Amino acid sequence: MSSPTTAHESAVQAMLDGRRADTGRRRGRVIAALNQAARDGSDITVSQIARLTGVDRTFLYRHRDLLAQVHAHAAEPSATPGGKGPVVSRASLQADLLAEHSRTARLAAQVRQLEKRLSEALGEQVYRQAGIGGGDDIDQLKARITTLEQQVVDLELQLQDRDEDLAAARGANRELMAQLNRGRDASTPD
Repeated sequence: MSSPTTAHESAVQAMLDGRRADTGRRRGRVIAALNQAARDGSDITVSQIARLTGVDRTFLYRHRDLLAQVHAHAAEPSATPGGKGPVVSRASLQADLLAEHSRTARLAAQVRQLEKRLSEALGEQVYRQAGIGGGDDIDQLKARITTLEQQVVDLELQLQDRDEDLAAARGANRELMAQLNRGRDASTPD
């Protein structure tokens, strides 16, 4: 007669062996389903493989090597049935989607810029038609501003020349006064 501990240990061992065998069978089904889906060109996702093999998705998430294989198969383009070439992969679709989002953003910015230019052109047209004023007045005013700016520069140069002349005259006046003062000092007795 075997001891209760030995019977218990053998029962536990039998359960562990059964569990390992079940896990091995499920792993085999997952690998077979992955290979079949890759040959058929079927859509490969965690949910699809779990559904095909009759395992729970958590089984795939617990076995990282199987999950990595699912993701690797999903990322690479698969052959179409009949061997006519690769089909569109998920990665290429995502790249295309990203490129289209970028293109859409650029086009939207261009539309906003064109709308702004159109608005400005229409506003100027309405402004002229209303008789309020127009581009001709603006051109005349710009020409007048340019003329006045040139006059300001000329007047500043004239003022600078006069300031230099005045400074030179003051210097000459100081020298003459100094000479006169020296002449008086020399002629007065001590």
